[in-house]
Amino acid sequence: MQTIRRAHINLPRLIRTLPLAVLSLCLLGSPAQAADPSEGFPNRALNITVTFPPGGGTDILARLIGNALAETLGHAAVVENKPGASGNVGSKYVAERAPDGYSLLMVNSSFAINPAVFTTMPFDPKKDFAPIINVAFIPSVLVVPANSPYQTLAALLTAAKPVKNDVSYGSCGNGTPQHLAGESLNIYAKAHITHIPYGGCGPALKDVVGGQIPLAIITASSAMSLIKGGKLRALAVTSSARFGQLPDVPTVAEQGYPGYELSQWHGLLAPANTPVAVQQKLFEGINKALQSPAVKDKLNSLGYTTANDGPAVFKKIIDGDIDKFVKLAKEIKLKVD
Repeated sequence: MQTIRRAHINLPRLIRTLPLAVLSLCLLGSPAQAADPSEGFPNRALNITVTFPPGGGTDILARLIGNALAETLGHAAVVENKPGASGNVGSKYVAERAPDGYSLLMVNSSFAINPAVFTTMPFDPKKDFAPIINVAFIPSVLVVPANSPYQTLAALLTAAKPVKNDVSYGSCGNGTPQHLAGESLNIYAKAHITHIPYGGCGPALKDVVGGQIPLAIITASSAMSLIKGGKLRALAVTSSARFGQLPDVPTVAEQGYPGYELSQWHGLLAPANTPVAVQQKLFEGINKALQSPAVKDKLNSLGYTTANDGPAVFKKIIDGDIDKFVKLAKEIKLKVD
């Protein structure tokens, strides 16, 4: 018969070691509380990628904000220009960067238009980014030559009602906010204004001043000096409310087309999965920079209205615009690729 040996238990030793063992199991079973990822952030310079060439409005905004962050976050931001494919090149670049808060993307409304006009996108604009802040917005303005026979928007649209007419409009290019502002006007007013795309706002301005085209839809900042100098007549602005620097120019909406609105926003995004605490710290630092008198005065001189929409609100603006522009592009059968 096999003898069963009883295990010898050292009871005093077990009593002494049991609390330590239980504590070790508790520590293994319950992970330590993660440190706040925004603690000590930032500890080096940030990077702002601009999806357009140097010198444009979006680039100027990025550099203005980047410099001001030295005061509010303790480190300035280095601006890097990566133009191409209407901004898709730079956007893809930032989408693939580490979500640590040090890589930001400066975009305007074209970011929300691209999904509507490109058959395929190299990233998901709704899922691959964390919106941080809507920095500023600016409306477009409908302008005609100073000697134009069209004194009002109503007179111009009356002339553009027939399917065949001589009214055309120049824009800053195919798929730009100004292009879609014109097509939206056609839909709202049941008009037939022919689109003439230009390679930027500057060439379109030159031709409308010279009378080569009867109408142009241009960013208000680009046209303001020509309007105030008497070389162009402004018929309407595309924003929902009147533009502060052109207070006598009515909106399209108040001239019989309620609901019409298309302002061009400019904002900063970060890669998706950037910690929420870091997003909030970025928002607070950038928003504080926007409130400084020097930055506000500069924005005002450029024709921008400061915005301070935070991450949640800005995401609703972007996603809403993407859906709106996809619907509009389908309606007018617009593709640019």
